[in-house]
Amino acid sequence: MPERPRTLALFAEWTADRYGAGPALRHRAPEGGWTDVGYDRLRETVRTTGRGLIALGVRPGDRVAVLAGTRPEWTYVHLAALAAGAVVVPVYPTAGEDELAWVLADSGATVAVAEDAERAARIAPLRARLPELRHVVVMDDGTGAPLAGAAAGATVDDLLARAEQRTETDLCGIIYTSGTTGLPKGCCLTHGNLAAAHDATAGIITYDPGDTTYLYLPLAHLLAQLVQFGTLLRGATLCYYGGRTEDIVTELAEVRPTHLPSVPRLFEKVHAMALSLAGAAGPDGPARLAADVRAGLGAAVLRERGEEPDGPLRAAWQAAEDRLFAPVRAVFGGRLRWALTGAAPIAPGTLDFLRACGIPLHEGYGMTETSGVVTLNRPGAFRPGTVGRPVPGCEVRVAPDGEILARGPGVFPGYHGDPAATAAVLDADGWLRSGDLGSLDDDGFLTVTGRKKDIIITSSGKNITPALAESALRQSRWISHAVLVGDRRPYPVALLTLDAGEIAGWAAREGVGFGAEGPARHPGVRRLCQEAVDAVNARSAGPARIRAFAILPGDFGVESGELTPTLKLRRSIILERHSREIDALYEQG
Repeated sequence: MPERPRTLALFAEWTADRYGAGPALRHRAPEGGWTDVGYDRLRETVRTTGRGLIALGVRPGDRVAVLAGTRPEWTYVHLAALAAGAVVVPVYPTAGEDELAWVLADSGATVAVAEDAERAARIAPLRARLPELRHVVVMDDGTGAPLAGAAAGATVDDLLARAEQRTETDLCGIIYTSGTTGLPKGCCLTHGNLAAAHDATAGIITYDPGDTTYLYLPLAHLLAQLVQFGTLLRGATLCYYGGRTEDIVTELAEVRPTHLPSVPRLFEKVHAMALSLAGAAGPDGPARLAADVRAGLGAAVLRERGEEPDGPLRAAWQAAEDRLFAPVRAVFGGRLRWALTGAAPIAPGTLDFLRACGIPLHEGYGMTETSGVVTLNRPGAFRPGTVGRPVPGCEVRVAPDGEILARGPGVFPGYHGDPAATAAVLDADGWLRSGDLGSLDDDGFLTVTGRKKDIIITSSGKNITPALAESALRQSRWISHAVLVGDRRPYPVALLTLDAGEIAGWAAREGVGFGAEGPARHPGVRRLCQEAVDAVNARSAGPARIRAFAILPGDFGVESGELTPTLKLRRSIILERHSREIDALYEQG
């Protein structure tokens, strides 16, 4: 078993004892540069914050909610609450009023720690609906240690005594699912669940002192929390992004991480940038890019077998290395040793492109209900187009109807306060019904094809999995999101949103002006999207072919409620808001 503390309640103590003044956290300083926090200082801050929570009356088992973006104070509060014996309830900073009220009320949070006064003010009008909430605390109070002012009411010995009493069966978190439909459900996770997730991946994702993980994913999501724990347990440095998504690429070049977890969109944007540059390089540009990718993939296959390319392949790879591969790696800082993606399908063309460039991108699969991990592609067991093999300790099988089932020590004990929902997904033998559809090949690699509840059944009785076509459409550099529609309708149609940057670049190159109506109604833009739809239809069976599509004037967003915080489509909201466009597509015949 990998070396680790007995429970996460002892995390800050255990890491400080081993790594001392080594850099644990890295973040933007107020003056704009980067500053480090050592493991010893991390422990002291966690101790101060934990004492403050105890002084506020937090008891073992109490729920402490955290409403904040990804920043060092999130980690301080997280580890401090666990040390105090509390259960951490993350809340996405983008959550709407109803979701915020639901999570705080359903979890029974007694303390809410808000990032700043603005987010604390969002809770104030809800207090009448939150009878168990006793305190709302502002995280960034200028001291560098949340709750420092209250810490005098408890001692370090009080905190350490509580931490020592935690066991692997105690709850450490209630994480509310993203909620693609309806209100989110609270997934109860134990210290043992998260320990199992770490043990399963410790031999696959390796960290060493001197390594750096760049983290921009929301710490309200379990994947980001697992990355946080994995990085710090091995003495590496966790670097928090500065808070502006438009600065991520610039910060990657500054930070030069060795590890990067991300949703697919970041990687797809880099691929789209390369496609755009190739298109701007003249009529031979796209063909040259395709040849470079073929050379890179050929070299990658050989190197994965421990061989080196030679002859014409070596020459082609070297030319592509100088003009394409090295500059792409430089976008990610030039030191990237492990990149991880999940949460949504990634375009196969993007996987091929990054693999050719020497970016080690690994796709995995997991759910909050499985402590974040079920399968993972890894060195020596990597199959593009799949999400990898089951991690050690986890069993996977596929039910007769195609649903993916999982069992293992990472599977959660159930949903908070909802035994009926728990019974609906967990059977007596410990198998979790994931709600996802997929298949296992003869070598044990899992392919995920979509969500069971998202299956479209046309009026003629044909079953269509929308995720396949939607993922294929998103491979187009012009399309940001795609939603397939057709349930109880005669045939499928699609709603498309545009990649604003790519469309603007195309318009500049072509000398096109959009006018007041914008790009969505421009015939040239429609031709670009039609080409993408035609390419997908050419690979689809007759009943699954898209017969019509509409280009929406704006993109989907988390703030608008059309995407979850992990960028999954909220289909019910999208279909409701755009019902007029959908009806018009069918009225056209």
